[in-house]
Amino acid sequence: MAVKTPFSASEFKEILARYDLGALLDFAPIAHGSVQTNFFLQTTQGRFVFRYYENRSPGSVAFESHLLQYLTQQHYPCPAVLLDRHGAALGIYHEKPYLLFTFVDGEHLERPDERQQQQLIQRVAQLQNITRDYQPVNKDERLNYTVENCRELARQQARRIGTTNAHEKLVWFERVLARLQLPSSLPCGICHCDFHFSNILFKDGEFAALLDFDDANYTFLTYDLVTLIHPFLPTFDWYSWSDFQPGDHILDFSAASRTVREYERYRPLRADEKQHLFDIFQLSIMFDCIWYFERGQVSDFFEKRKIDALDALGRDAFYRSLF
Repeated sequence: MAVKTPFSASEFKEILARYDLGALLDFAPIAHGSVQTNFFLQTTQGRFVFRYYENRSPGSVAFESHLLQYLTQQHYPCPAVLLDRHGAALGIYHEKPYLLFTFVDGEHLERPDERQQQQLIQRVAQLQNITRDYQPVNKDERLNYTVENCRELARQQARRIGTTNAHEKLVWFERVLARLQLPSSLPCGICHCDFHFSNILFKDGEFAALLDFDDANYTFLTYDLVTLIHPFLPTFDWYSWSDFQPGDHILDFSAASRTVREYERYRPLRADEKQHLFDIFQLSIMFDCIWYFERGQVSDFFEKRKIDALDALGRDAFYRSLF
């Protein structure tokens, strides 16, 4: 169970008193999710979702609220944010922010079929089309996926861990970031950045909604695309990477190139986006490395194997393999 802060019926009644959503009938914690506290609320007017942000500033939650209201206006499939009687979306309870959402019916699929995967790719491309010219609120209160933020997070991790291995890993980390080529001309916008199966709903086999914009931020528009591609052997992943030897062939672009082609059906990539997809993909690997900075020795670990394989291939060959 992912509930970090328990709530009572009387507390939910106090919160619901701000809204025109009817009287509370029942509530239940939501098991999915590992960061924020989530509950289903059943009232006399329907079913809703309550999200209590354990570690986000009000400004960061306002970013999410404004974004979701904009996406709802654009008829994008996502939960709608509910407003209270005063027209406010953001609430504060015991000094932490919260939002109420419409409930979207559907199921989470751990293994969507090919057609359902194509629907996800379409919706990802649509998200970038919609937010290309969107002006976010409180953009800088989010962890935007930039090289600068990536570097600073790695430095924080190295200081926190404090081991020789962590500091040596930081040296490697900064060396990789320093050679990324990401010109300022690359288009930016909103990316969701977390397509875990628990954040995607299907209803009767059709894409129903993209959930949980807690990691959404302002970054390169192709960041979401690179998180959908896996240009490695299907057998090469976190659980099996150590079965391979350094220097083994681990690249396989067959699935990745299909994903890119499907994406471009809905949002054709600019020439510079194609040219620097290699760099965006490496940046995504480096952010993954931050979340797991303690695991592995600097001489050989999962993310380093990926970076080494891509460096051995090179930017031009990466481009040709995809396009």
